[in-house]
Amino acid sequence: MDRTHTPHLASRAIEYGALICILGALCSSCSGGGGGSSSSGTAPSGSAGGSGGGAGSSTGSGTGSGAGSGAGMASASDVLTYHNDLARTGHYLAETILTQANVNSTQFGKVGFLSADGKVDAEPLYAGKVSMGGAAHNVVFVVTEHDSVYAFDADTRSMLWKRSLLGSGETTSDNRSCSQITPEIGITSTPVIDRSRGANGVLYAVAMSKDANGAYHQRLHALDLSSGNEMFGGPVEIAASFPGNGAISANGVATFNPAQYAERQALTLVNGNLYLAWTSHCDEGAYGGWVMAYNADTLAQTSAIDLTPNGSEGSVWMSGAGMASDGSALYLLDANGTFDSTLDSSGFPVNGDYGNTFLKLATSPKLSVADYFAPMNTVAQSNQDVDLGSGGALVLPDLADTTGTTRHLAVGAGKDSNIYVVDRDAMGKFNSTKNAIWQEIDGQLTGGVFGMPAYYGNVVYYGAVGDHLKAFPIASARLATRPGSSSAKTFPYPGTTPSVSANGTQNAIVWAAENGSVGALHAFNASNLGQELYNSNQAGSRDTFGPGNKFITPMIAQGHVYVGATNGVAVFGLLGQ
Repeated sequence: MDRTHTPHLASRAIEYGALICILGALCSSCSGGGGGSSSSGTAPSGSAGGSGGGAGSSTGSGTGSGAGSGAGMASASDVLTYHNDLARTGHYLAETILTQANVNSTQFGKVGFLSADGKVDAEPLYAGKVSMGGAAHNVVFVVTEHDSVYAFDADTRSMLWKRSLLGSGETTSDNRSCSQITPEIGITSTPVIDRSRGANGVLYAVAMSKDANGAYHQRLHALDLSSGNEMFGGPVEIAASFPGNGAISANGVATFNPAQYAERQALTLVNGNLYLAWTSHCDEGAYGGWVMAYNADTLAQTSAIDLTPNGSEGSVWMSGAGMASDGSALYLLDANGTFDSTLDSSGFPVNGDYGNTFLKLATSPKLSVADYFAPMNTVAQSNQDVDLGSGGALVLPDLADTTGTTRHLAVGAGKDSNIYVVDRDAMGKFNSTKNAIWQEIDGQLTGGVFGMPAYYGNVVYYGAVGDHLKAFPIASARLATRPGSSSAKTFPYPGTTPSVSANGTQNAIVWAAENGSVGALHAFNASNLGQELYNSNQAGSRDTFGPGNKFITPMIAQGHVYVGATNGVAVFGLLGQ
């Protein structure tokens, strides 16, 4: 459940690039709206984790590669999806401007602010050299809880276009006096961009709204990057059904109720399909665990699954993180809900209910559970709201173990503060007496995880609630059982989801946003988190940007760092440039 107010402390261009990078282990940094109007307007030498890991070393940069169509080729400097790529590593390896030497309060700070009409809960995205009116623009895309999408010129910071995704006579959704997403609910999740579709590339987003009759709507939009105009006959109303006899079922069919859900986790694009997953709206009433697939060219639904069809709850929210992928399957952490501890002969829950599990979903021929891991105390965890669902999954690059065998791993953590590393080829399923997984690290995070880690240079970085930001080096396909370094700074609820910038293997910096009445951006030496290079409170009020947002993930592109705020996006870079 998304009880975030009471944390427990105990594309074709995108797709092909991601497939090459993740499956080929060449790199792990490639990535993968009704109505309204449009208006103008390396780690350095000696870093934790060493210099690589054979097939698991990370040498790529940016977020996409491969030929596009009329929209052209995605650039290594683009950020087209949440946390940079389908693996959700959070690393940006094409950063040639920001260095460990110039990121300090004398040379670096807030250089601008992209004002918007509502709260920015989604990570901003970046696409370079987008054609608009015969000119090429480097563009930052921003979405708001007021159901607006903005395109800003990254160089001049002027608004290029704005599109409202509200239908005629509609408003954003009310929050039902609930603090989870407040004060309004519009576009909460991070969109995804495919530069190979359409004439100019397409941005996909999900928007929630409420009409004059009080009916709620969830719609999938496809917007032209150059104009913000709707594409492919969009938007489409989101609806779904699935066989089941659970809490949201009638006559053997579970039905998706748009009023009962919010699209919190980031959109995912794999092999021509967009994947959406849904959290409950304020944890009120009966709800299930929905994941849906839509064709990226037609916006037609191609598949849908309820992860608790014969039970209840089990929603997908992951504090804004997106489902990860290895180029075919999806990986996610499901929230508290019904889990059938009676298993069939293959080790799967007999009634198909997967509350509080680390899931692998097959995507072809339709969505289905291919494998899973459930903690041995999963039922008790769900009953106590101490579930995995607050965290996001990270797909690690191929790693060689002590025998030289290549391992395909994923890592995740939630409210119980344990780090779970699973083998994607055999995740461990459920055992009531032990967690039969690749690796489990207990007692190293002092709070729950409400976000996800980053990966760079054979190191996994975690920022739990009330905890220091911590680096866990990898050797022989196993995370260190104790952090290799940690920040002096601790991060209040909800902790922090870090991002990493580097110029290939040089000048690696870990960026972390801090929540609170005065939000802050922090920068740390990736080799030694004990060395803080900069934070936005060091120069008095010069670099402040107002209160923080709960689940903000910093986005780095072309010498700038973008941080979502309550009324826009703060832009950081070298002063005087």
